[in-house]
Amino acid sequence: MDWFPLYNSLRIAGISTFITFFTGICAAYYISKLPKFAKGVLDCVLTLPMVLPPTVVGFFLLMTIGPLGPVGAPVLEMFGVRLTMTWYSAIFATAIVTFPLMYRTVRGAFDGFDHNLIYSAQTLGLSNTYIFWRVMVPNCKDGILAATVLAFARALGEYGATTMVTGYIPRRTATISTTVYQLWREGNEALAYKWVFVNLAISFIVLVAVNMLENSCRQPKGKAVNHTIGEEFERGGER
Repeated sequence: MDWFPLYNSLRIAGISTFITFFTGICAAYYISKLPKFAKGVLDCVLTLPMVLPPTVVGFFLLMTIGPLGPVGAPVLEMFGVRLTMTWYSAIFATAIVTFPLMYRTVRGAFDGFDHNLIYSAQTLGLSNTYIFWRVMVPNCKDGILAATVLAFARALGEYGATTMVTGYIPRRTATISTTVYQLWREGNEALAYKWVFVNLAISFIVLVAVNMLENSCRQPKGKAVNHTIGEEFERGGER
């Protein structure tokens, strides 16, 4: 049994999750501070890949980064690098597909955050950067971790958009999802079942992790954050 599809799936999911982790958190933070109308428009735009069929997302991506696309053509001409039909092509696809999941989950955590803590921190003269990293993120860390795990699981199982931009090339672009489909087409159902069970095992572990994080989210976090603000207040008094 060739384990390359598992390695490639984990590699793609890990890199794309790393990208959506930072972009999703930043987008959720800045958009939550916008006026209601602007927030609603941007929210619809950023969430669109979640409701579109993955093949449609893959089609638009293929038209953009393909050899004749507005992004793919200049890159191919200047650097001689193809952005499609390679293993890293799947990173673009999975990042776009999983971004809305990361963004929406984190934004929900930020919306549920007690903003009185922000006002209290601002009265101490703390910068917005400090408040974000030392007040908001610690209080919302369980929601952020849950979003990260869900985004990783979604990236691991991505098929439609990935197939459009990477195809199926054994030991080059093959992932678990594309391998299962290819094995089914070839009539090798026994090996396809093995990959299905591998995917099921990973998905089960992910769901257990998400449930544990959800249980942790129900525990109050206000005391810990107030303690952080209190420490900063004491430092200000000492200065």
